[in-house]
Amino acid sequence: MRVKVGTFNLNNLFSRFNFSASINEIQDAGTDAAAMSVRYEFTGDDPVRIRQFRGALIRAKDEVDTQRIADRVLEMDVDVLAVQEVENIDILKDFNRRFLNGLYEFQMLHEGNDPRFIDVGFLSKLPVGSIASFQTAVHPDRPDEPVFGRDLLEMEILNSTGTRRILTIYNNHLKSHFVPFNQDPVEGARKANERRARQAATVARIVEARTRPDTRYIITGDMNDPPASEFLEPLTQSNLGIVDGLSNPTQTRANKPETDPADEPTTTAWTHRFKASGEPPRHELLDHIWLSPSLADRLEGAFIDRRKLHGGDGSDHDPAWVELDL
Repeated sequence: MRVKVGTFNLNNLFSRFNFSASINEIQDAGTDAAAMSVRYEFTGDDPVRIRQFRGALIRAKDEVDTQRIADRVLEMDVDVLAVQEVENIDILKDFNRRFLNGLYEFQMLHEGNDPRFIDVGFLSKLPVGSIASFQTAVHPDRPDEPVFGRDLLEMEILNSTGTRRILTIYNNHLKSHFVPFNQDPVEGARKANERRARQAATVARIVEARTRPDTRYIITGDMNDPPASEFLEPLTQSNLGIVDGLSNPTQTRANKPETDPADEPTTTAWTHRFKASGEPPRHELLDHIWLSPSLADRLEGAFIDRRKLHGGDGSDHDPAWVELDL
């Protein structure tokens, strides 16, 4: 049985509706045609919430960009896709129905902790077993606060008949490098790196506690650091013995050429391009797929869908996936 498992940061997949409200009393419009249109105004103490972040309204993802990421998902055609930066389960279901033509029978997401409402989730063609969220997990150095800004989401994948587990997937979205403009950049970067290290250590601790040496599992997602980062070592150098599934990937198309040939990436193993003003672009593998030791020799191929635009085709991340012979 060959199974394709991928990861893709969908870059702020927000819905087109930006409010939530509770209506305590529904007016009876009657049968009079002139009265059948009823207007509700939410004022005063009504439980109304408008989605905003740092004072700015959170807006729906542009339809053109949504279609672009959908086209990439359709081209990948993986069996299981771990996704990041999705607002809620409803928008994930809507995305699958409207843009993916119902390609994935199973859509899973659990609300996380992020104030930007960006959660992690799954799309799967294969039947799904148990699902576990570690939204409330803590690290010993910070026992009074959740360690994950989003969540660590675990999902069991079953065989086509739904009778046997074939692997377990852990979806991550670790702390980013972003530092708000009103914070000291050096101190902000230090805190972000330390939190990413605590998150990596917590992922390792949780996975070790929930698996055996012969368990088939994948740890994937947007790690916001390259595989060799010192801040990911609590995971990558842990007793788990996980293997980098994207160490030598095939890219679906050639890189879009850089203006200066000296800025061309020296490896195919990158999923994120960042260019600061006046500096050459950085090409880094921020989206990882780590295989358990029992899956490492099952790897048949690794792939990255290369973007056509420098800024990304609907996302600033390129999707990646592996093919496994199970």
